[in-house]
Amino acid sequence: MKTSLNEDWKKDRIAAANRGENPMVIGKMKSGFAVIGDTQFLPGYCVLLPYVQVGTLNDLDFKQRSEYLLDMSLIGDVIQEVCNPRKINYSIYGNTDAFLHAHIFPRYEWESEERKLKPVWLYSPNHWTDSKYQYTVEKHLDLKEKLAENLFQIMKDAY
Repeated sequence: MKTSLNEDWKKDRIAAANRGENPMVIGKMKSGFAVIGDTQFLPGYCVLLPYVQVGTLNDLDFKQRSEYLLDMSLIGDVIQEVCNPRKINYSIYGNTDAFLHAHIFPRYEWESEERKLKPVWLYSPNHWTDSKYQYTVEKHLDLKEKLAENLFQIMKDAY
């Protein structure tokens, strides 16, 4: 996979993934790309990007929707296997980035009791922006590779 020294790929993550220039791609699935999240304060956080940019899940036909939702759940299975969280949260919003993408968040026993009861979006803003939580090859490549390896295996079994 090509990687760029700059972060131009972030301007259009889907197009960059299709060109092989999105360094966050874990693997190609039936409906799109499994990518590791930019922030890893909850280790294993991933996103599912469709191959073609659409506004919402409802813009896909029934077959595409089924494939997308199955792929989303397969990513959850992979995170469960690799990271052993207590549960997986799935969300599709599109409010900030107005295109279809699904967030797959592991939730852990080590999170504070207050955090366990609330959506991940209520973590403080620094969890989303502080460099100590951001994905880096040095800190997270091993995790990304394990996710990719398990994703490849589960897709062989699922499709």
